Amino acid sequence: MEFKMKENGMSVDLEYGTLHVSGNSELGFRPFQLLVASITTCSSMVFRRILEKQRITIDDLRVKAQVTRNPDEANRIEHIELIFVVTGKNLNEKKLAKNLALARKNCAMVRSVEESINIEESLEFIHV
Repeated sequence: MEFKMKENGMSVDLEYGTLHVSGNSELGFRPFQLLVASITTCSSMVFRRILEKQRITIDDLRVKAQVTRNPDEANRIEHIELIFVVTGKNLNEKKLAKNLALARKNCAMVRSVEESINIEESLEFIHV
């Protein structure tokens, strides 16, 4: 990847398109948003892949991410709470919780930051 300086941030051309990054959310994605998005997306994709391998069917998966930053330390991210909202029929809550723990162990993004950012995961269920 090669990042190019712009007046109000950086950009990089990737396979999918150009990614614009800026401290100003009107001019691009903010760095902390990309970090949280990477962690959330990686974790949820690994979780979904585990469910598919076990032939566990769900109707929908959403993740609510709540971020705690420390303004006294360069506004660093200290805590990310990921709430996985699973919708489906006949959900086995214990099995889903076990699979979420397995997903955490296999998510490269979570593993990359787990020593510096406290990441907490939980499940909510919507039975249909």
